[in-house]
Amino acid sequence: MEPESGEAAAPPPCPEPPVSPDVLAFDDDEEDLEVFSKDASLAEANPFSPLIPTSPLSMINHYKFEDEPGLRDLFITVDDPESHITAIETFITYRVATKTSRSEFDSSEYEVRRRYQDFLWLKSRLEEAHPTLIIPPLPEKFIMKGMVERFSEEFIETRRRALQKFLSRIADHPTLTFNEDFKIFLTAQAWELSSHKKQGPGLFSRMGQTVRAVASSVRGGVKNRPEIFMEMNDYMEIFTQKINLLDKISHRIYKEERDYFHEMKEYGPIHTLWSASEEDLVDSLKGVANCIDKSCKATEKRMTGLSENLLPVIHEYVLYSDILMGVLKRRDQIQAELESKVDALSNKKAEKDLLREEIGKLEDKVECANNALKADWDRWKQNMQYDMKSAFTNVAESNLQYYEQCLASWESFLTSQTVDLHLEEDSEDRP
Repeated sequence: MEPESGEAAAPPPCPEPPVSPDVLAFDDDEEDLEVFSKDASLAEANPFSPLIPTSPLSMINHYKFEDEPGLRDLFITVDDPESHITAIETFITYRVATKTSRSEFDSSEYEVRRRYQDFLWLKSRLEEAHPTLIIPPLPEKFIMKGMVERFSEEFIETRRRALQKFLSRIADHPTLTFNEDFKIFLTAQAWELSSHKKQGPGLFSRMGQTVRAVASSVRGGVKNRPEIFMEMNDYMEIFTQKINLLDKISHRIYKEERDYFHEMKEYGPIHTLWSASEEDLVDSLKGVANCIDKSCKATEKRMTGLSENLLPVIHEYVLYSDILMGVLKRRDQIQAELESKVDALSNKKAEKDLLREEIGKLEDKVECANNALKADWDRWKQNMQYDMKSAFTNVAESNLQYYEQCLASWESFLTSQTVDLHLEEDSEDRP
């Protein structure tokens, strides 16, 4: 049964309570690679440690998407980046192509161009319409590379993949996928989208929302937060700490790999030059240079795997950690507003009939928010576990292939040298 586009139709309650924060509790006193080699909890069953199959090369086949492609009715691709230069600014637009079989769309195919600001607008509209759903993160406007390389091919491709994932996650979400602003984002031409943006909440409306949020936080936390949301909050505090540590270590590993690669690139040619001055060692030195060259290419391939398959996944969940904490705070704000009305009713500070009506509406709003967040929490955790398993499995597969390739190169070289040595010894023994 398809969910309705509005938030009034709350998703079903969470069938199981969230995993205890203890599943993420491994020692982090030393922010180093040793954290993961020494910690015994990584070998236990937890969201980051699936049981390892006997054959490492078959591990990928154990994971598959929750939804089969045949059940999907909305497919989106982001590609064909174009640079635009005006007198005021320079920016990149991407082609967003959509194919769908849904009846609410007027056509089965759409093709529009969107810039990063349009994606930001969509994200803000989704957060406004569904404050207690987990909206996927967007890549930051400026990443580590900074402004200098903002329009490099690598930067543009990294962002394109992130924008593609952002839209795909929305399309696969049971509620967000039916959001009207999402449909407009996919189908409206540039001038139509610009006109639609102007119909959004004005400055004073946004200011009012901010003031209410600040006022709610000033009044203090909620009095009777349900236990399930206490557990979610504890889980996210530990998750945030661990995922940031993983992000830091992953970037350090990549940097060390990059430095090793650049040094190795210089190391190979040295043996080639050396062979020119050593007549008796020409073949051996060239063989060493060839092995180093093959190892260098294998290292470059492994670096590409890290930058494409591991770093973006971990960093996406760094961004998710902030989003989850924000969702939990917004849920608390709704409950805090309900509690303040209940207190006002008990203290007879206003008309009871009016307060009872407001309390009834707030109770429905809190229940809707609770059910939406609990269902989305389960979905998010399942996706997170799948993404983490896939990312680390890919890294393990890549490492195995890397060492096998390097080992094969050096073993082949050593075998040839051993054969040549035996031939020389045999020739010397002959009369």
